[in-house]
Amino acid sequence: MTIYCPECGGEMHYLIATKHHVCKSCGLSVTQQELNDLRDKNRPAEETDDEIRENRRKEYLKWWLSKK
Repeated sequence: MTIYCPECGGEMHYLIATKHHVCKSCGLSVTQQELNDLRDKNRPAEETDDEIRENRRKEYLKWWLSKK
């Protein structure tokens, strides 16, 4: 399984001696926990149903007002 760098997208390899994943491109060195935290931080947040409804309402209102 190939792991990719959350910063640059380069391939990472695991160093057993230091227990770190190191990016071959940018040199980022992180532990498994830090890698998971970076992935979670970079993952886009999912919208809740209420947020989706509110965004649709705002879009409709903007459209409605632009026709007047």
